[in-house]
Amino acid sequence: MELFADKRALLFPTGIGVSTRGGCSYPARTESPTGVVESIPGAKLTVADLFAIWGQPLSDRGFAGFHGPVHAWVGGCPWPGKVGSIPLARHAEIVLEVGGYVPPHRLFLFPS
Repeated sequence: MELFADKRALLFPTGIGVSTRGGCSYPARTESPTGVVESIPGAKLTVADLFAIWGQPLSDRGFAGFHGPVHAWVGGCPWPGKVGSIPLARHAEIVLEVGGYVPPHRLFLFPS
């Protein structure tokens, strides 16, 4: 997942969904600031679920403290529905943008 606000790339934080106690984790988590989101196999999660785990707001009018119309792309194509409804599918290239256009990537070289 890539986030852009005011024509700047935002780093997706390391440690979303990872507990600092007991080695537990949520069904979706980030282990590096690359934007790669790991999830439990078979989990039917959405972008809204990830933002809820992160504890950041998400709507069609803003995300993570940035305000304005949110535009979303999946695999380089505009997403027609609500931003939060985008499924966290395996190897999906998801881009969320507010406050200016940055051309979305169509692919990402995922680690093996």
